Amino acid sequence: MDRNANISDPPFEETYKNLFLKHNITPLTTTTTTTTTTATIEVRDLPLIDLSRLVATAAKERENCKRDIANASREWGFFQVVNHGIPHRMLEEMNKEQVKVFREPFNKKKGDNCMNLRLSPGSYRWGSPTPNCLSQLSWSEAFHIPMNDICSNAPRNIANGNPNISNLCSTVKQFATTVSELANKLANILVEKLGHDELTFIEEKCSPNTCYLRMNRYPPCPKYSHVLGLMPHTDSDFLTILYQDQVGGLQLVKDGRWISVKPNPEALIVNIGDLFQAWSNGVYKSVVHRVVANPRFERFSTAYFLCPSGDAVIQSYREPSMYRKFSFGEYRQQVQQDVREFGHKIGLSRFLICN
Repeated sequence: MDRNANISDPPFEETYKNLFLKHNITPLTTTTTTTTTTATIEVRDLPLIDLSRLVATAAKERENCKRDIANASREWGFFQVVNHGIPHRMLEEMNKEQVKVFREPFNKKKGDNCMNLRLSPGSYRWGSPTPNCLSQLSWSEAFHIPMNDICSNAPRNIANGNPNISNLCSTVKQFATTVSELANKLANILVEKLGHDELTFIEEKCSPNTCYLRMNRYPPCPKYSHVLGLMPHTDSDFLTILYQDQVGGLQLVKDGRWISVKPNPEALIVNIGDLFQAWSNGVYKSVVHRVVANPRFERFSTAYFLCPSGDAVIQSYREPSMYRKFSFGEYRQQVQQDVREFGHKIGLSRFLICN
C-alpha cells in the first residue's frame, strides 16, 4: 500500500461506524487473510472466447464464434474475450493513470471541481448513499464518467496545475474510444444471433455521448468481516466490458450459487445488462454479481457501460413480452428511487408483465 493511502482513502470507518456498532461487528485480527464472504466459494473460469475467430478465413469459424458469444450470454450472462483488439500497452497505461488519480487526497477528489477534470457533478462516488445493513455497504470509490465528459472540456494549461491530469485525460479518451468499438461489435452480434432484422439497432439506441466509463478502486478492508467491495447488483445497461487487475474479488451467481471469477491477465470480461435481458425477452441473462473486499490488497478495475439515451424506449424484440415497455430514463429513475427507499436496486422485476 502507498503511504499516502491514509489521506486518499474515503473515511469509511468514521462515516459508517454506527452501522458497524448496530450489527455488533468485531474487528478482525491483522493476520486474517480472507473475509467470510469468500469462504467456501468455488473459483471458476468464465467461458473464454477468442475474438480473432471473427476474422477467420472460414465463414463457419466466424459463425461459430458468434454462436459461442450468444450461448455464453444465454447460459452465463458473463464471458471473457481475448484477442479483443485493445493493445496490452493501452490497458497497462490505463491502470497506471487510474492508480495515480486515486492516490490524490480524498478532499481533492470529492471537491466541486474534481481536480480540474471538468466532470459532471457527482462523478466521484464512494461507499453507499443509504445503507440499512452491512450487505448494502460498498467498500469502494469510483469515478463515474459520461463519455461526453471525458476530458472534452479540459483546459489546455491543465498540466500546470497537476501533471497527472493531462496524461489521464489522454489515456482515458483512447481507452474509451477503443473499448466502445468493441462493445458495439459484441452487441451487434448478440442482436444478429436473435435473428433481428435491424442490425443498426444498437447504433440507433446508443451513441458515444450516452455511454459512460467507471474507474473503480477497492481499498483494503482489514478490520471488519461481512463487508463487500461492491454490493450485489445487475448492470442497468445493454452490456458492460470490464478491465480488471489480478487481485480478484469479482463474484457472480451461477446455477443459484455464488462463484468467484478467476482473473485472466489476457482477457476482458463482458457481461449482459438489464436492457439486453429485457430486449431479448429473457434470452440473454443479466446476472447478479458483486465484488468482495480484500483485507490486505487494493483492487482496481475500469468498466465501460453501453447505454442508450434517456428517452430510448426498451421493449422486447418479440411477443408475447415478459416485460412492459419502458424508457431508459424511467428505468434509471425507478432504480434510484428503490435505492433511496430500500437501500438496494430491485431492477427488472419492477417491469414484469403479470399474467
